[in-house]
Amino acid sequence: MATADTMLQTALREPARRLTLDLRAVTFFDSAAIHAVVRVAERFPGTLAVLPSRQVRRVLEISGLASQDWFDPS
Repeated sequence: MATADTMLQTALREPARRLTLDLRAVTFFDSAAIHAVVRVAERFPGTLAVLPSRQVRRVLEISGLASQDWFDPS
């Protein structure tokens, strides 16, 4: 929760054609982080890639978001 808003503001501030959120080192992912990722996905439709850690992958699977085109489980 402490860093979700910082991630969101940074991602939305930077002009980019493609955006990759490398979350492979993230060990805690809560509803604030889910909200931030969804907001970034809305801003970068079809051009976002989220690289999840095991914990992030699990939360996105439980929340039903693992089927989104931006989810990159590899």
